Amino acid sequence: MKSTLIYTTIAAASVLTVRAAATPLTAEDFCDIHVNAPASVKEMKPMPDGESYLCIGDDGKTIEKFSYKTGKKVATIFDVATLKGDVKISDFDGYEISANGRTLLLWNDTEGIYRYSFRANHYVFDIDRNTLKRVSNGGKQRGAAISHDGTMVAFMRDNNIYISKLDFGTELQITKDGAEGKIINGTPDWGYEEEFGILNTMRWAPDDSSLSFVTFDESQVPTYHFDIYSGYCDPVEEYEKYPGEFVYKYPLAGDNNSKVKVSTYNVDTRITKVMDLPINDTDYVPSMEYGGSPDRLMVMILNRDQNNLRLYAVNTGSTVARMILEEKSSAWLSPAAYQMVDYGKNGFVIGSDRSGYRHLYEYDYSGSLKRQITSGNYYVTAYYGQNPVTREYYFQTTQEGSTERNVAHSNAKGGVTMLHPGKGWESASFSSNMQYYVRTYSNAVTPPQYTLHSLKAKIADLELNEEYAAKYAGAPKREILSVPNADGQMMDAYIIKPAGFDQSKKYPVLTYQYNGPESQEVQNRWKIDGLYYFAQQGYVIGCVDGRGTGYRSRAWSDCVYKDLGRYETLDQIAGARYFASLPYCDADRLACFGWSYGGYMTLMELTANDTPFKAGVSMAPVTDWRYYDSIYTERYMQSPQQNAAGYDSSSTLPRTGNLNVPLLIMSGTSDDNVHFYNTLKYTSKLTSEGKLFDMMAWTGFEHSLRMCNARVQLYRKVLDFLDTRLK
Repeated sequence: MKSTLIYTTIAAASVLTVRAAATPLTAEDFCDIHVNAPASVKEMKPMPDGESYLCIGDDGKTIEKFSYKTGKKVATIFDVATLKGDVKISDFDGYEISANGRTLLLWNDTEGIYRYSFRANHYVFDIDRNTLKRVSNGGKQRGAAISHDGTMVAFMRDNNIYISKLDFGTELQITKDGAEGKIINGTPDWGYEEEFGILNTMRWAPDDSSLSFVTFDESQVPTYHFDIYSGYCDPVEEYEKYPGEFVYKYPLAGDNNSKVKVSTYNVDTRITKVMDLPINDTDYVPSMEYGGSPDRLMVMILNRDQNNLRLYAVNTGSTVARMILEEKSSAWLSPAAYQMVDYGKNGFVIGSDRSGYRHLYEYDYSGSLKRQITSGNYYVTAYYGQNPVTREYYFQTTQEGSTERNVAHSNAKGGVTMLHPGKGWESASFSSNMQYYVRTYSNAVTPPQYTLHSLKAKIADLELNEEYAAKYAGAPKREILSVPNADGQMMDAYIIKPAGFDQSKKYPVLTYQYNGPESQEVQNRWKIDGLYYFAQQGYVIGCVDGRGTGYRSRAWSDCVYKDLGRYETLDQIAGARYFASLPYCDADRLACFGWSYGGYMTLMELTANDTPFKAGVSMAPVTDWRYYDSIYTERYMQSPQQNAAGYDSSSTLPRTGNLNVPLLIMSGTSDDNVHFYNTLKYTSKLTSEGKLFDMMAWTGFEHSLRMCNARVQLYRKVLDFLDTRLK
């Protein structure tokens, strides 16, 4: 349901139009994600030299080189207007830097596939020669991966892998069994993209002598269909009279997944070998990278229950695999832990929750533990790398509390020091030599600030968002607090009080929730969205992270295992009762609102026997976990065949008889993640029972409603519903 973005289109940073602070804030100022976003710095891609980085120019048609030491521009290395040679382009959508720093991989004419994946026309730019070469003339490419030396590009087209040798102007097809709906080579299926965050499985050996890749056999995966309608937002003329159909392989919980295998292609011999790995038909391969040597491929194999992970070192020449690490859990293994892995020349660093908290461990390639890098009752939430000079490890941590993030470093003896102690939300982007970093910082009342640092001092302020802060200076503020859950344990929470708050008044209350496993809504960081719009219109907003959510401890998260919806509902109701008990809150005007997993929670909360809610809004909900994808659902519930009772008790459908308060339920008709069918199934049950409800559908919209002005409309609709139902 959530995924980590690994490879995506990069566009030039937008320019923020700032209004005077005195201008009244509108619904768009809170709800429109394009309007309410603070200014950010352009994406800074580190060069291999460690001393410079690249950014897209202000016009979006150039790539400029900057010095970390000074923060100043030193050169323009790419410009569409000054290209030499026969190949020209007028624009580009994104780029990557080859490992040797001499070439760039660029792409344009991007065409989206699923939520993050795309196909496009790719080009390779030689920085020294100022020349551009087209990767292929045979059609758009997906998952393009440039070799370390910049002379070759591997890509997928029509489910087969090709290698373009740029120096020779040749293109070689290295797989031939690819077929739509059956075999995918080199790029993942829908489930791996959405739930493991993988967009490309093609990996070049460190010396570019071979290319390893994963093949997905989805021939036995059930096919999902839904209609495509031509609406008025980005209309599709061919479907004006007769709807089209979106067809793809989507395994629901308990159904067949793709079968996978790992292969390696030798560039010189042109021979492809299947690696001798003990992968059975139900296993996943959630990670595959070369480990410090051209003949050492590190492959993770995860069982379908996702509670047993084995890491293998595979000799790509002999194909022999040797298991060097195994991790087990009594609940589930989190991808955020085991995908936090960094392979070096002599060993690797990997995250693990084995202690009950997420920490970093370093191993050599024989599988021996060299050291535990971090320890304690806190989480490591990101690993940035090791400084080759000081031998210190850099990472992000929750040491200041579960709602906080700080960047810290640890020495070989285990001592941990924060770079900038204090409350708030901090992250860092380091140079390739780990000598410089860009710090991003915000808190609940301070918009993001971007500053450039060396390890010893701040070099420059890049963007402080001062005008943006002035714009929202009079907006409602978020306060972080703790409230008791159903068992008396303290939950992280926040409250947003209405604009012009008056302690003597009684306000209606809206609680917002997500509460999916390992998720987190209560964060001491800047965020402006439609919830602030509701507060601006006179609502108290409350939110709690109940049991099952992340960054407290694995015991806090794991209690929902195989029993989704039970403890989360109890805790969300406990949080709502707390907010309703405050002297300025009106318990008779209490409502809840959630999106996706939060939409599911809304339906569970409204139908609880002791529900305190007078109305609720459910956006894009899962209504029965049998209708959601296998990877996400089975991670927390196992399969319906293994846990039928758990699926029955976690379903919203048997509880519809308890719905006795107004409900607004909404969804996009082209949601490829949480299918519209979930909403239709639930409302069909309500209709069969003679219950009245409000419903709204967005024609042709996906899960996140990012097209046109849909989010503004959504929050206006929710406000209208609440104002009407909570009178």
